[in-house]
Amino acid sequence: MTIPSPASVVVDRRVEWQDTDAAGHYHHSTVIRWVEAAEAVLLDRLNLAGLFGTIPRVRYEVDYAERLWFGDIATITLSVDRVGTSSLRYEFVVTHGEKSVARGALTVVQTASESAGSKPWPDQVRVALECSGRLPGERMVTSIT
Repeated sequence: MTIPSPASVVVDRRVEWQDTDAAGHYHHSTVIRWVEAAEAVLLDRLNLAGLFGTIPRVRYEVDYAERLWFGDIATITLSVDRVGTSSLRYEFVVTHGEKSVARGALTVVQTASESAGSKPWPDQVRVALECSGRLPGERMVTSIT
């Protein structure tokens, strides 16, 4: 019997010129955009894209280990780490080849649009987040052989 695992997705993104800073390597703010792009893919694959607009970010943390340069391919792995009553914590790692270049976590909270505060996850959302396993991502072909 297979034990269900939390939802996760892998996406590739190229370091574009606008992603770099004056030193020529990727700017720290690029990582959150890549993580949010991976989140959009994950929620789309789960048919939960409607959550956008109701799940504000309440915490973001990242440790940077290596530089990426213009044209490099970054691979972002985003995984559901923990689903609370109304919160969701993602963990992510950004790699280039075999090297880990950044890792961290992003926490969002389900809000009630009609009133202040948070609201609990519906059961079907909780099950999708906690039990869907690895989902199809978006991968780039880096070379033609």
